[in-house]
Amino acid sequence: MKKSLKRMALALAVVLILSAGFACKSKEQGGNGETTGDKLKVALVLPGKKDDVSFNQAMFLALDSYAEANKDKIDLKVVENMYEVADIEPALIDFASQDYDVVFGHGFQFMEPIVKIAPKYENTMFLLGTGYKTVDNSAVYDVHLEAGGYLMGVVAGLATETNKVGVIGGADASETFRGHEGFKAGAKSVNPEVTIEEVYTGDWTDTVGAKEAAIGMYDAGVDVIWHSGDGIGLGVVQAAKEKDKICLGNVADQNTLAPDNVMTGIVYNWVTVIENIFNDINAGKFKGREESERFYWITIENGGIIYAPIIDPKGMLTEEDKAKIEEVYQGIKAGTVEMPEIDEPKN
Repeated sequence: MKKSLKRMALALAVVLILSAGFACKSKEQGGNGETTGDKLKVALVLPGKKDDVSFNQAMFLALDSYAEANKDKIDLKVVENMYEVADIEPALIDFASQDYDVVFGHGFQFMEPIVKIAPKYENTMFLLGTGYKTVDNSAVYDVHLEAGGYLMGVVAGLATETNKVGVIGGADASETFRGHEGFKAGAKSVNPEVTIEEVYTGDWTDTVGAKEAAIGMYDAGVDVIWHSGDGIGLGVVQAAKEKDKICLGNVADQNTLAPDNVMTGIVYNWVTVIENIFNDINAGKFKGREESERFYWITIENGGIIYAPIIDPKGMLTEEDKAKIEEVYQGIKAGTVEMPEIDEPKN
């Protein structure tokens, strides 16, 4: 009897050892859906669709590309169409509760939920796409859109044949406001006689409202409009196509949406800031910084902002105009073009 008990105990011990070894092996290989080794669990929460040819797509392509190049270090989860603040907070809590290491909230509307939730989940690092509030385990990645807007203002000021241009945005907050103010300054810098019409729809997804606003501008004599992205941008492009007028894109090269009507536009490349963010995380430098140091920027200077090729089937720009646009772009890059001082609203 004693021998039988000893044999049973020995067999059980062997089973436990083998089971433990298999469990460890499974975890290392990603068994049972677990994160492998020291991989970071990363979530990207988008307010819109990842193929919107605008704000969401630019970030998705950049982060997805980074994750693909670092697949041994990162597991990426992407969630789309998380626009309403009431839905954002529980989504952030859900990811943090699942021990996600890094959560990107790609939009200004994520700001208040992040600063509320982040202190309760100190082991998760939160990234806010545009905004101005942070806590110790969060940071902001943003765009110097005043520079991009300035350049688009230069294009509009040179291209207009009616001396009337327009700019349409979602909410007058953060980078959108800075972009509009830059646009106005850029247009005036090359065409002091130009008049500028401006509309904020109040909602970045308001495609219909932006289209109606753009049609109203075109009907009033405006012949070039720049927009600040997302659904409102698609509305502006639709209006330009319908009225056979010119618009300038934002975030992505949108000429494919209306080849005869999108002259050029600002293109965002988020890769630079994504690399900087993960370098700081991996080096243990993400937390413990002064508030002023919790911002990552894409700029014309660091290659995070470029402009799409100029397509001008209507012949609104001369070769001298195109040379001037490139000159201004290079001047901003070199720091020789002075940007306007802008006190952005704290909405």
